[in-house]
Amino acid sequence: MWSSSGGVMQVLSGALSASSLRQKVIAHNLANFNTPGFKRYTVCFEEQLDRAQGMRALSLERTHCRHLGGGAGEQVPVVQTDRSAARRVDGNNVDLEEEMIALVTNQLRYNACVQQVNSRFNRWRYVINEGRR
Repeated sequence: MWSSSGGVMQVLSGALSASSLRQKVIAHNLANFNTPGFKRYTVCFEEQLDRAQGMRALSLERTHCRHLGGGAGEQVPVVQTDRSAARRVDGNNVDLEEEMIALVTNQLRYNACVQQVNSRFNRWRYVINEGRR
C-alpha cells in the first residue's frame, strides 16, 4: 500500500494493520474471560519490525528493468497463543485489567498512526495544490 511514498508509509500501514488485528484479538480475549481453559492471544508486530529494521543488507530482485527495487517485504502481524500459567483455578489466563490496559494502549497507538498518515496526506495535498490550501 502506498509504495511510492517510501518506507515510512509502509511502516505506518503495517502498524495500522497490526493495531486493527490487535483490537480484534483483545476483544476476543475479553469475550472469553469466563471460558474455562481459554488461553489468551497476543499480536506480535513490533518485534518483527525491529528485527527487519536491524537488517543491514537487503536482497533485492528485479524481474523487469523498469521495476523499482523492493525491500525486505511487508511485515505481517502474527497472532500467538499465550501459554503462560493460568491465573485462575479454571485454567483461564486472561487478566481483565491487563486486557483493558492493552485496549487503551492499542487505541492510542492507532490514533497516533492515523494522525501521522493524515499529516502526510495533508502535505501531499498542499504540494499538489501548489501551496494553496
